[in-house]
Formats: sequence, C-alpha cells, structure tokens
Amino acid sequence: MQARTATVMPVEVQIASVQAGLPSVARIEGWASAALDELGDEGEPPELCIRVVDGEESRELNARFRGHDKPTNVLSFPADVDLPEAKLLGDVVICAPVVGVEAAEQGKSPEDHFAHMVVHGVLHLSGYDHEQAGEAELMEAIERRILERVGIADPYAER
Repeated sequence: MQARTATVMPVEVQIASVQAGLPSVARIEGWASAALDELGDEGEPPELCIRVVDGEESRELNARFRGHDKPTNVLSFPADVDLPEAKLLGDVVICAPVVGVEAAEQGKSPEDHFAHMVVHGVLHLSGYDHEQAGEAELMEAIERRILERVGIADPYAER
C-alpha cells in the first residue's frame, strides 16, 4: 500500500461543551483531515468547522433543522455559499453527551466513537448519505477505511 500525505486543512474546532474527557482539538482536526484525505479533494483544501456541544444546543439545532425535538449525536450543515476566496465545506456539530452515552451502550471507547462521528459528519458534508441501503453500505465502507487508517476499529462490527 502506498503511503499518503496528510491534507493540511483549515479546521476550526469549537468546544462549547462542559463534558469531561473530550478528545483534544488536535485529535479532532486529525480525524477530519483523514476523512478529507481519503476523499481525495484536489486543489485548495476546504474549510470546515467542528463544534462540540452539550445536549441543549444539539436539541435546539435538531428541532430547528430536522424537526426532531431531542439531542442527536451528529449534525452536518453543508455550506450554502460561494466565496471566491475560500472553499467552504460546512459545519459539523457533535453532541458530546449523546456520543458518550452511545459509546457506553455500544461497548466502544468514547474517543473511538467520537472519531467515528467526526468522520461521519465530514462525509455528510461531502455529499454522502445513508438513507438508502446502497448509499449506507458505501458510506460505511468509506468510514471503515478512514477509521482503520487512524487506528480505530470497525464501528459497525458486532460487539
């Protein structure tokens, strides 16, 4: 297998959660970079924001934009602007408490599950979806490949 050069990309990470034990900003940036590197985006790397929130902010965003009045693990908001000076990918919002609960329920390490949510959110920004079986299989295969490259086990494996 040929070695890849990591994409250097402008990622803004906003920590708006009081949850203890969050991954470092550098780890979050690394997972996002690995996802974009796998997608092979040519040219200027896109800009994106990853915001880590608590339950109330996640619930508000989920209610406003998806019609679900509850917090959720990850939301993705593709950029809907065309700026000549920047290539904007969008925003990923991760709810730290939901990710922590899910990790415990699924028998995964919280950091591994958090990494999965970062990769999952970035793939959504890049146009991937999992609404249909074929799309879900493709998205999951890409997630597995990216996560394996950063040393994280298959998130879909039976535990």
